Amino acid sequence: MNFRLRTTAKTATILKDLQNSTGLTPNYLARIAIALSLQDPTSPKIVNGETAGLEFNRNTLTGEFDQHYKFLIMMHANKSISEEDYFPDLFNAHLERGARILDMEYKHAGNYDKLLNLFINMVQENLEVK
Repeated sequence: MNFRLRTTAKTATILKDLQNSTGLTPNYLARIAIALSLQDPTSPKIVNGETAGLEFNRNTLTGEFDQHYKFLIMMHANKSISEEDYFPDLFNAHLERGARILDMEYKHAGNYDKLLNLFINMVQENLEVK
Protein backbone atom coordinates (compact mmCIF):
# COMPACT_ATOMS: atom_id res chain seq x y z
CA MET A 1 0.00 0.00 0.00
CA ASN A 2 1.32 3.42 -0.99
CA PHE A 3 1.20 6.20 1.60
CA ARG A 4 2.85 8.92 -0.48
CA LEU A 5 1.86 10.82 -3.57
CA ARG A 6 3.66 13.28 -5.81
CA THR A 7 1.92 16.01 -7.70
CA THR A 8 2.77 17.22 -11.15
CA ALA A 9 5.10 20.19 -11.47
CA LYS A 10 2.13 22.33 -12.60
CA THR A 11 0.15 21.52 -9.46
CA ALA A 12 3.20 22.15 -7.28
CA THR A 13 3.56 25.60 -8.85
CA ILE A 14 -0.14 26.34 -8.30
CA LEU A 15 -0.01 25.29 -4.66
CA LYS A 16 3.20 27.25 -3.97
CA ASP A 17 1.84 30.37 -5.69
CA LEU A 18 -1.40 30.11 -3.73
CA GLN A 19 0.58 29.61 -0.52
CA ASN A 20 2.48 32.83 -1.23
CA SER A 21 -0.78 34.68 -1.91
CA THR A 22 -2.94 33.28 0.88
CA GLY A 23 -0.54 32.14 3.58
CA LEU A 24 -2.20 28.71 3.59
CA THR A 25 0.13 25.73 3.47
CA PRO A 26 -0.02 23.30 0.52
CA ASN A 27 -1.68 20.57 2.61
CA TYR A 28 -4.60 22.88 3.47
CA LEU A 29 -4.83 24.05 -0.12
CA ALA A 30 -4.81 20.41 -1.25
CA ARG A 31 -7.82 19.64 0.95
CA ILE A 32 -9.70 22.60 -0.50
CA ALA A 33 -8.74 21.42 -3.98
CA ILE A 34 -10.14 17.94 -3.28
CA ALA A 35 -13.44 19.47 -2.14
CA LEU A 36 -13.65 21.60 -5.29
CA SER A 37 -12.90 18.64 -7.53
CA LEU A 38 -15.59 16.53 -5.87
CA GLN A 39 -18.17 19.16 -6.86
CA ASP A 40 -17.50 18.40 -10.53
CA PRO A 41 -19.61 15.33 -11.42
CA THR A 42 -17.22 14.14 -14.13
CA SER A 43 -14.37 11.73 -13.42
CA PRO A 44 -10.96 13.36 -13.02
CA LYS A 45 -8.10 12.26 -15.24
CA ILE A 46 -5.70 9.83 -13.56
CA VAL A 47 -2.16 11.22 -13.54
CA ASN A 48 0.41 8.82 -14.92
CA GLY A 49 4.13 9.32 -15.01
CA GLU A 50 4.71 13.01 -14.33
CA THR A 51 5.59 13.32 -10.65
CA ALA A 52 8.06 16.20 -10.50
CA GLY A 53 6.02 18.20 -7.99
CA LEU A 54 5.38 18.20 -4.26
CA GLU A 55 5.42 15.01 -2.24
CA PHE A 56 2.69 14.47 0.34
CA ASN A 57 2.28 11.86 3.02
CA ARG A 58 -1.22 10.36 3.08
CA ASN A 59 -1.64 11.05 6.80
CA THR A 60 -0.67 14.71 6.31
CA LEU A 61 -3.47 15.15 3.78
CA THR A 62 -6.23 13.02 5.24
CA GLY A 63 -5.28 12.31 8.87
CA GLU A 64 -8.07 10.91 10.98
CA PHE A 65 -10.52 11.61 8.15
CA ASP A 66 -8.91 9.24 5.65
CA GLN A 67 -11.94 6.95 5.49
CA HIS A 68 -14.20 9.98 5.00
CA TYR A 69 -12.13 11.08 2.00
CA LYS A 70 -12.21 7.55 0.61
CA PHE A 71 -15.98 7.39 1.05
CA LEU A 72 -16.49 10.77 -0.66
CA ILE A 73 -14.32 9.68 -3.58
CA MET A 74 -16.20 6.36 -3.79
CA MET A 75 -19.52 8.22 -3.79
CA HIS A 76 -18.23 10.50 -6.53
CA ALA A 77 -17.10 7.53 -8.62
CA ASN A 78 -20.34 5.69 -7.78
CA LYS A 79 -18.47 2.43 -7.24
CA SER A 80 -16.39 0.53 -4.75
CA ILE A 81 -12.71 1.47 -4.85
CA SER A 82 -9.73 -0.57 -3.71
CA GLU A 83 -7.08 0.96 -1.47
CA GLU A 84 -4.60 0.86 -4.36
CA ASP A 85 -6.98 2.76 -6.64
CA TYR A 86 -7.98 5.26 -3.95
CA PHE A 87 -4.52 6.39 -2.86
CA PRO A 88 -2.62 7.76 -4.57
CA ASP A 89 -4.34 7.41 -7.96
CA LEU A 90 -7.88 8.74 -7.52
CA PHE A 91 -6.95 11.01 -4.65
CA ASN A 92 -4.19 12.58 -6.74
CA ALA A 93 -6.49 12.88 -9.76
CA HIS A 94 -8.91 14.93 -7.65
CA LEU A 95 -6.03 16.95 -6.20
CA GLU A 96 -4.67 17.76 -9.66
CA ARG A 97 -8.05 18.82 -11.04
CA GLY A 98 -9.02 20.64 -7.86
CA ALA A 99 -5.77 22.63 -7.77
CA ARG A 100 -6.54 24.00 -11.22
CA ILE A 101 -10.09 24.87 -10.16
CA LEU A 102 -8.79 26.55 -7.00
CA ASP A 103 -6.28 28.54 -9.04
CA MET A 104 -9.02 29.73 -11.40
CA GLU A 105 -11.30 30.63 -8.47
CA TYR A 106 -8.50 32.60 -6.81
CA LYS A 107 -7.70 34.49 -10.01
CA HIS A 108 -11.39 35.21 -10.56
CA ALA A 109 -11.87 36.41 -6.96
CA GLY A 110 -8.79 38.62 -7.14
CA ASN A 111 -7.64 38.28 -3.55
CA TYR A 112 -7.75 36.01 -0.52
CA ASP A 113 -10.61 37.79 1.27
CA LYS A 114 -12.86 37.62 -1.78
CA LEU A 115 -11.95 33.95 -2.24
CA LEU A 116 -12.97 33.22 1.37
CA ASN A 117 -16.26 35.03 0.83
CA LEU A 118 -16.84 32.97 -2.29
CA PHE A 119 -16.26 29.74 -0.34
CA ILE A 120 -18.51 30.89 2.49
CA ASN A 121 -21.27 31.61 -0.02
CA MET A 122 -20.76 28.19 -1.64
CA VAL A 123 -21.11 26.45 1.73
CA GLN A 124 -24.21 28.46 2.62
CA GLU A 125 -25.81 27.63 -0.72
CA ASN A 126 -25.10 23.93 -0.23
CA LEU A 127 -26.59 24.04 3.27
CA GLU A 128 -29.73 25.77 1.98
CA VAL A 129 -30.21 23.14 -0.73
CA LYS A 130 -30.20 20.32 1.83
